[in-house]
Amino acid sequence: MYTAGTAMLEALQEAGVAYIFANFGSDHPALLEAIAEARALGRPIPAVVTSPNEMVAMACAHGYAQLTGRAQAVVVHVDCGTQALGGAVHNAAKARVPVFVFAGLSPSTQEGEASGSRNEFIQWIQDVSDQRGIVRPYMKYDNELRSARNVKQIVHRSLQIAQSDPKGPVYIVGAREVMEEETEAVATDAADWPPIAPAPLPDAAVADLIEAVQKARRPLIVTSYLGRNPAALTELVRFCSRLGVGVLESVPSYVNYPHNDPLYQGNQWNHPFQNRTLGEADFILVVDSDVPWIPTVSKPSEKAAIAIIDVDPLKQSTPLWYIKARQCYRADAATALAQLNAALDRAAIDEQAAERRRRHYAERHRERAAELARLEAPGEEVITPEYLTACVRRQVGLDAVVINEGITNYPAICDHIAREKPGTMFASGAGSLGWTGGAAIGMKLAVPDKTFVVMTGDGSYMFSTPSTVHWMARRYRTPFLTVIFNNRGWKAPKFSALAVHPYGFASRAKDLDLSFDPAPDYSGIAAAAGGAFARVIKRPEDVEAGVAEGLRAVLDEQRCAVLDVWLAHL
Repeated sequence: MYTAGTAMLEALQEAGVAYIFANFGSDHPALLEAIAEARALGRPIPAVVTSPNEMVAMACAHGYAQLTGRAQAVVVHVDCGTQALGGAVHNAAKARVPVFVFAGLSPSTQEGEASGSRNEFIQWIQDVSDQRGIVRPYMKYDNELRSARNVKQIVHRSLQIAQSDPKGPVYIVGAREVMEEETEAVATDAADWPPIAPAPLPDAAVADLIEAVQKARRPLIVTSYLGRNPAALTELVRFCSRLGVGVLESVPSYVNYPHNDPLYQGNQWNHPFQNRTLGEADFILVVDSDVPWIPTVSKPSEKAAIAIIDVDPLKQSTPLWYIKARQCYRADAATALAQLNAALDRAAIDEQAAERRRRHYAERHRERAAELARLEAPGEEVITPEYLTACVRRQVGLDAVVINEGITNYPAICDHIAREKPGTMFASGAGSLGWTGGAAIGMKLAVPDKTFVVMTGDGSYMFSTPSTVHWMARRYRTPFLTVIFNNRGWKAPKFSALAVHPYGFASRAKDLDLSFDPAPDYSGIAAAAGGAFARVIKRPEDVEAGVAEGLRAVLDEQRCAVLDVWLAHL
């Protein structure tokens, strides 16, 4: 039979989708039959990865797409499976990560009028009035399949939208009867649905931006996710080196600039103080950043001129958002920076001014490096996040891919893992915790020969559904090292409460209901679910050897390793 289910698999295969991360339900007989038929007949289809948890499935697709730029597919069942995607949908939407999501619908007939008609009690309970509305605010596109005749065209269109900037997830639904419907095969070519071409800067903007940088005493570029395209990082390094422009990362979700470059000025997250470099800048170019600064604690000088280049410069899906940018351009970062560099090839550069700027930022870079080195010294009794991260850096090297969900330890991890190469550190780019485990599986499937290291807080580790993650990692042979920054509770809500009520009752309370005491056996969960190497580390002198042993388990034994490292209690 050639059904709508067959057509969907064929379209995904044509579009270059390598994996379907699946949590099948009673609404998927057509897909299950089409998959079995394809395997029996030797017809190529995307590989199916069984995910017992829907959010993990979405995180897998998210991680794969972040690393490769190619959208993958997620299959869930009806309204229940859609709701179980939960925060992972938020992550993909806010981080502009392309994912194709398909969910079934309860059958639309109940007396056997068509193949796939209702035959289980659950199909009445799962029938809701607007299933697509559950996730519509987060989707770039949503649609319902109504006929088997155009399934392939809708799949290709949805992927075209997902992979066009600003990228994001798409959501397609189809009732059982539609998915069971037989049809004639339709010939399609994925090349007929290309993503929108990268947008350039207007010619006048190129000249204006170069003039603004050259006139500035302290020009600064602020970025968060420019490094999603390694070509943009290359162009940024070239541009900044030529003109002596400093680079500050704000809430970075990628490696946006080499940390060893003298022009690199560090990164800012929720630091409760004014960033000196940001405050001193007289011209700021924001490139690909959702939160370039937090005005209540750290912001540019009132005299600073601000410009923005972004695929989504107005952040139209965020109801409250603005910065005082007098120049605002919707453009692709790599394309725009290449234009600026090409213009510099023809422009007169004030080399003396550029050298003054280079010397200034290089001195600030040296001061920062000295302070980071001081923080990496081991304590006598307590393991610090800075020391722990430095131990991991020394053991895993500069080529390992670090997946960062450290939450209150985001800055320490980012500072001390000190990535220099594009594509060697990722954060989710959004706000729903529990992304790391699935992301590591997706990335490892994409690039099996790379070493992957998850660095996560204990709270975000629990959110990641580790029993599902480590079962999947063993089944699909995707080993990675996990380092848990265990402060035995949710530290982030405590910080938030004290920031708003520094002298209130919360500041004096002994218990804010945020601790995880008695501590769960985090590494034991991974060992039980997936045969992972498990180790609890409580003393500074045991950290380096523990990381080395865990890494050996990953590289030599090809199994996951989880290090439960105890920091100071929250």
